[in-house]
Amino acid sequence: MKRKVILVGSSLMFATVVLAHDGVQNPAVKARMDSMGAIAENMKSLSLMLKGNETFDLENARLAVANIADHAGQTPALFEAQENDPKSEAKDEIWTNFDDFSAQASNLQTLALQLVDTISTKDDLGPAMRDLGASCKDCHSIYRE
Repeated sequence: MKRKVILVGSSLMFATVVLAHDGVQNPAVKARMDSMGAIAENMKSLSLMLKGNETFDLENARLAVANIADHAGQTPALFEAQENDPKSEAKDEIWTNFDDFSAQASNLQTLALQLVDTISTKDDLGPAMRDLGASCKDCHSIYRE
């Protein structure tokens, strides 16, 4: 059951990101959305391997997790200026609680960096995605519409 929830959640997250980018005018907001979209793309790649829709590839799985870490590390700088756009899903709480927001991004980066070396087989993807997804959800539940 948990595996099914992870897969459905990852698919919905990816679909939401793709639709949200359409029509964004503010370049700073577009850069933020592109970075978040890259995280979603990497989660999708892991999900496809986990579901068996793509062949498990250890190098690509680790690369996807490393990419998530990289984008998470860039997140505070991308949100430093309080930029807005009608398509943005960023809540004002990001800037009123910027230290916590930055800590959430740092937590995701640290987690992803730790998980890179723990993935050895396809069986390792489920727990890794569960932990990554939980970290994303923790931040999104506070800071995203």
